[in-house]
Amino acid sequence: MAHTRKLFGTDGIRGKANHYPMTPEVMIALGRAIAKNFSNGESPKIVIGKDTRLSGYMLETALTSGLVSGGAQVFLVGPLPTPAIAQLTRSFNAHAGIMISASHNPAQDNGVKVFDSNGFKLEDLQEHKIEMLMQLDASPHKSSYGEKIGKAIRVDDARGRYIEYAKGTMEGDSFEGLKVVVDCANGAAYKVAPDIFSELGAKVIAINNIPDGNNINFKSGAMHLESLSKKVLEQKADIGIALDGDADRLVVVDHKGKKIDGDSLMGRLALELKEKGKLSKNTIVSTVMSNGALEKHLFLQGVKIVRAAVGDRYVIEQMRAQGYNFGAEQSGHIIFGDYSTTGDGIIAALQLMRAMKESKKSVRELCSSFTPHPQTLINVQVKEKKPIEQMQKVKDSIEKARKELSTSGRVLVRYSGTENICRVMVEGVQARRVRVFAAKIANAIKLEVGA
Repeated sequence: MAHTRKLFGTDGIRGKANHYPMTPEVMIALGRAIAKNFSNGESPKIVIGKDTRLSGYMLETALTSGLVSGGAQVFLVGPLPTPAIAQLTRSFNAHAGIMISASHNPAQDNGVKVFDSNGFKLEDLQEHKIEMLMQLDASPHKSSYGEKIGKAIRVDDARGRYIEYAKGTMEGDSFEGLKVVVDCANGAAYKVAPDIFSELGAKVIAINNIPDGNNINFKSGAMHLESLSKKVLEQKADIGIALDGDADRLVVVDHKGKKIDGDSLMGRLALELKEKGKLSKNTIVSTVMSNGALEKHLFLQGVKIVRAAVGDRYVIEQMRAQGYNFGAEQSGHIIFGDYSTTGDGIIAALQLMRAMKESKKSVRELCSSFTPHPQTLINVQVKEKKPIEQMQKVKDSIEKARKELSTSGRVLVRYSGTENICRVMVEGVQARRVRVFAAKIANAIKLEVGA
């Protein structure tokens, strides 16, 4: 029923704050629907966290009002990473968790992600059911009254709980002697990330860790590495770690301030697990975006790749369905299934730093075991998401590229699930041809539906 959803996209609900659907009115209705969906005849317990966007106050208050109106008991934990909300939902034995965040998007956007009692993002069918409940049960006269009204409490020790949980994944390992720059993107991890790395023994230099409500992701974090690279060089650090606004993504730079390729990073982390006999079925789940060279490299090491649709929720669905314990996206969502139910940038960074300590190698040495095939990714702003198959010139340019690349390359064209963007990815063995094909497809899209 995924095609019937109107509010939920590939990563929850997202949009401009104070514009539909990210309005107080919609959030009140959403809160009541979530309470109803998870009630099962009792007062459901719901955890709510958020990132540092100014609009988080507005949306948190409205969601809480709707949930309490629907009879729920609400635990407000304040600004914390998305994976912390998933973990705390399990820790509190709650029925559901809600994260208010638009991840890597700019401050004027916001969003809502919903987790089930096990800390997993809801499946399409569950999201569809919540949308139906919003339509059927959103009017005030349908609310709970008297003793059925719920309540909301602030949880003071939530930050400490997540810090201890993340540290516990290291089983006593120490990062003594490692110098790390952490770019917090002025987002949800601005307090917990520096504390976690520091308490594990690393010398930590934190940057972009003073959020003001409007500077989340602004020229900082996983999408903007300039300030991180500069600081790593300036401080002579061993590694630079960039998180995004809700810290479910990790991007890394080496001691020279150079970005580590996302596929190389996931490949190294997968092999670390395999070498310790901890990689379930010697298989990882990635997406259709991952480089073909990674697949060949891992195959030679005895590791198989299973590909999922783009989006960490689809990676996780494959992991759960097949019993795999490691999955990742090229963009930096890395899921260690033994520790997390969603992408966790901090835990992924901890695992990488452990590998550095154990091997006594730099992050560049660790992650340079194969050369990715040339790959070009172009994001095209679009005014509408017209089906690709209905745009003849776009179809023709895609088919021509596929025919000429043959078995030596790949072409992927898809719309973003969270933004008005069409993503064009072309991969092959000759960099120039890859760039030319990608540009031709992108231009065809611009002519058809360009913003």
